[in-house]
Amino acid sequence: MSNHGSARGADDSGPGHSGPGHSGAGRGLPFAMAAYAFTVAMCGTTLPTPLYRMYQEKWGFSSFMVTVIFAVYAVGVIVALLLLGQLSDAVGRRPVLLAGLVASALSAVCFLFEQGLPELFAGRVLSGLSAGLFTGTATAAVVELAPPRWAASATLVATAANMGGLGSGPLLAGLLAQFAPDPLRQVFIVDLVLVAAGVVGVLLIPATVRDREGGSRRPRRLRVPASVRPAFVPAAMAGFAGFATMGLFTSVAPSFLSEVVGVSEPAVSGTVVFTVFAASTAGQLLMGRVGVRRALPWGCVVLVVGMAVIAGALLAASLPLLVVGAVTAGAGQGLSFRAGVTEVSEHSPPERRGEITSALFVVLYVAISIPVVGVGIMAVTLGLRTSGLIFTACVAALAATTAVLLWLRPVARNA
Repeated sequence: MSNHGSARGADDSGPGHSGPGHSGAGRGLPFAMAAYAFTVAMCGTTLPTPLYRMYQEKWGFSSFMVTVIFAVYAVGVIVALLLLGQLSDAVGRRPVLLAGLVASALSAVCFLFEQGLPELFAGRVLSGLSAGLFTGTATAAVVELAPPRWAASATLVATAANMGGLGSGPLLAGLLAQFAPDPLRQVFIVDLVLVAAGVVGVLLIPATVRDREGGSRRPRRLRVPASVRPAFVPAAMAGFAGFATMGLFTSVAPSFLSEVVGVSEPAVSGTVVFTVFAASTAGQLLMGRVGVRRALPWGCVVLVVGMAVIAGALLAASLPLLVVGAVTAGAGQGLSFRAGVTEVSEHSPPERRGEITSALFVVLYVAISIPVVGVGIMAVTLGLRTSGLIFTACVAALAATTAVLLWLRPVARNA
């Protein structure tokens, strides 16, 4: 795909670097459009969260099947990241972002015309492919398109767009499910409109990657250079614990609320899930004050506290306590997540930033899928309350171990 005029041939650039022909002031709109497209794509991936209970009642499948449907999404993400995670480093960010938005639109169409599990599975796979195409690519694009005045906050904008999109999906779907006359259809019509606007926005984005002639565009294994691994490993460890928690809330939170707490309104479940991601965004903002080196271990500590509160909420069947736990866990996840992405981005060579960021998200989406399926399997025999308690204990143990390891061996500050 051809690039816009003067943007052609622009080098990959780090935060705040303007390519040839692009003044810092002229990059504000592309920067905003990239962040908007990132938000919309992520929003589409979590729209079904408050609708799962409605699909269960409509088609009669179990809570375990909900986790399977969710895990299929994560499989789509991981496949896209593994096979195409480095593609935007070769062909440019814009073509990959457009492909991600097309996959997002096709996912919405599957849900719009769903007639049972086949369409639900297809919609989730396409949604996962969309997220897989977007996560590493959009993070790199937002960082590279940042005007000089936004350079220091570019990674925050990227991670906030990611988490903000993930959180706004359940809130939007929950409100429409509660008050719209056709909740299983209208939310996806709204999503298609948002995606269409995202396509227009991406078409305004200039190139930030030189199309290297002779470079391989075939899928290849993602690699993390040895020089990046000291930053990559702790970021992946902390991210695993945090994203496992996000996976729990975006898959079986409505079932927990209905079967354990006794609250079945989709607007409530959507708002609870939104609260987790809003707290994550707040935690990312807090990292600027805490600092990268301290944010990684302290984010894990806050996550441990959140897990303890969530366990108490499950034991007491308390909605207020669950919300407090969600806020605490989300803040801890956001604190460590932004620190991890910042470390990895700062230590990555610009020409491999998309590939390395995609590798990080492979780890995070393994975390968001495998533990949740385990909860679904345990729920069949042990019940949701017990499986939730086991989950919180495992995540707390992992987060605590990660914090200790980070304190014993902090990440070096040299790039």
